[in-house]
Amino acid sequence: MAETIDVTPSGEKDLKSAVTVTHILYALHALAPFTMLLLAAVAMIVGLVKRDEVRGTWLETHFSWLSRTFWWGLLWWIIAWILFFVLTAITLGFGLLFTWIFPVSVFVWYLYRVIVGWLKLGDLKPIS
Repeated sequence: MAETIDVTPSGEKDLKSAVTVTHILYALHALAPFTMLLLAAVAMIVGLVKRDEVRGTWLETHFSWLSRTFWWGLLWWIIAWILFFVLTAITLGFGLLFTWIFPVSVFVWYLYRVIVGWLKLGDLKPIS
């Protein structure tokens, strides 16, 4: 009896479970800004563990996208909060109405990248 292998039209192995894991990673990243980035750390660990399963497939671009989003987001988040506190201290609170824009802009950028990637994943397309 011959063994059957489930393949996608592109000739790759079946990636249904990997797509599901990637959706979960996007969900964790989408909720991360509301949990002090705790869920993003969890998503990064899961992504590192599962990355070998998607290596060489179009899903690898999504794992890289989420990883870059996390690390750049963390860097910009730290810089934004430093700017917030420094500028607020310099202006003695008068700049508080202006300086809140730095952390909020990082928050919006992070969610934008998660949403763009998640939409591409929903279309079963790589991030290019």
